[in-house]
Amino acid sequence: MPKTIKRILYAEANYESIIKENGYLVDKTEYIARLENVKNPIFLRPRRFGKSLFCSMLEHYYSIRQKNQFDELFDNTFIGSNPTPFRNSCLVLHLDFSIVETGGLIEIQKSFNHVCNLRLKTLVRTARAYFKDQVSVNEGESAASNLQSILDCIIMENMPPLFVIIDEYDNFANQLIMTHNDLVYHKVTEDGGFLKTFFKILKEGRQKRAIKNVFITGVLPITIDELASAYNIGTFITLAPKFESMLGFTQAEVDALLDEIYLDYKIDSSTRSIVNHLIKNQYDGYRFTQESSESLYNSTMLLYFLNWFCEYKTIPRHLTDLNLKTDISWVKRLCGANPDNAKTFVTQLTLHNTVEYDDVLLTSRFNVSQFFKKGFFAISFYYLGMLTRKDPFTLKLPNLNMRQIFVEYFNELHHIDVSTKYQKIMKQFLKDLDMKNLFAGYWELYISQLPEAIFQQLNENFYRTTFYEICSRYLSNWFTFNVERSYPKGRSDLEFMGKYHESYAGIRMVIEFKYYSNTQFLKFKCSLGDFQLQEGDTEQINGYIEGLMQEYSEAKISRYVIYCVGNIGFKVFDLNQDISC
Repeated sequence: MPKTIKRILYAEANYESIIKENGYLVDKTEYIARLENVKNPIFLRPRRFGKSLFCSMLEHYYSIRQKNQFDELFDNTFIGSNPTPFRNSCLVLHLDFSIVETGGLIEIQKSFNHVCNLRLKTLVRTARAYFKDQVSVNEGESAASNLQSILDCIIMENMPPLFVIIDEYDNFANQLIMTHNDLVYHKVTEDGGFLKTFFKILKEGRQKRAIKNVFITGVLPITIDELASAYNIGTFITLAPKFESMLGFTQAEVDALLDEIYLDYKIDSSTRSIVNHLIKNQYDGYRFTQESSESLYNSTMLLYFLNWFCEYKTIPRHLTDLNLKTDISWVKRLCGANPDNAKTFVTQLTLHNTVEYDDVLLTSRFNVSQFFKKGFFAISFYYLGMLTRKDPFTLKLPNLNMRQIFVEYFNELHHIDVSTKYQKIMKQFLKDLDMKNLFAGYWELYISQLPEAIFQQLNENFYRTTFYEICSRYLSNWFTFNVERSYPKGRSDLEFMGKYHESYAGIRMVIEFKYYSNTQFLKFKCSLGDFQLQEGDTEQINGYIEGLMQEYSEAKISRYVIYCVGNIGFKVFDLNQDISC
């Protein structure tokens, strides 16, 4: 009987479904044993990093109901070969606060109780053999009251303990924060309120050992800080190096996944290098605990790519999951309270790709009022997954996906049109591949729209980033792009790479950007028209070409050095002696 090919089950967050539907799975089960040594772990990660799937995995591992399914669900995993004594030994309460509706205090409290009570009712019904009709969940009662009744029954009847999982613990609270609904937020988290009361019951349940452990995930630390007076037993492991790779994919995990996919789907192995560099540029680059740690891929964004790749064996036109575009709304809401602060912060990232931060603020108390202060923007965006560690003093944008999001917002803030008038120059480029004309069109249509004040801040990073964003917007059917790709002799600024399955396959266009301010350019004592290519710049780009040719020996490679001078203009040098072997 032929082997059934596995599938990419994109956006599937149910562990059992992935196993039973023969989905690819990156094994994270080794972290189960590590978590058992932590009391009440709290683990925060940005959206779309696999938190819900991890919570589902914990549920299936600890649930006493799935004891007979252990071999089926955890065969060929680390924990399957190395189970802990607590496997399938608990009743599991798995709560998802992302479905709690927002609104006024009464609406939120009603929705919270309803969501929790439904899960509590399901728990009692599915564990009827243990509860034996000695407890019931009353929909008219608060979730805290019903939880208390269940915990009392567990203690009195010496039942298996409860393992509590709370996924997206702060989702509904974040909605209030991001819409500046501070009054309702403070009422939700106030002493004596329904939320703190619920967490007090969890704390009491842990102390009385009716609860085995409580695992909490979310995005921001604000709400857990607000709950500290009621729930001060949590262990914050978000910044612990030993849990860095618990969510997100390491390079080794991605390599193993691609090995399987290429074998299962019989994909041409000659495309592997291209795909490797592409996904690393787009989805890798996250470092959460320390700048020296291994970078991580955003797992859901990578699976978005692989879902298309397995289906069509081609590179998708749009490399950014449309769901990621919604993250721009977080940027707008966070910065929106002060438009000038928004411009300053977004312009800084667009120009330099970095922003300074205070590492102490990552671990100190984090409240709502700080969240919207300019000095905390970097920390807020770090937790939202839009910035990552570069060194002990600076954060940076992790990958091209995030660069695009911030360039788009930069364009919006400065009222720069990027959606009209560009079609003509892009169509012409596809006919003649004339880089000089393409950059001239970009300068005429894009750079000419920049406010005068921006010209005083420009640098090479701005040109390569914005030129890349415009070109990828219109040319991504035919090309992929590398920005600051590393070679043995340095990093190239920008590369156009013809997709292997399209008409420009084998084409490689390498660009080196150089920037001079008006004052710096005066030292050359010539006009821009008479300016000559600098010898050192030729050697620099040739160093990149040397590394590129080692990987793609049959590629048709062309080289360009582009000089941009203040607000005076630009000059493109076409070193267009194509190099091929």
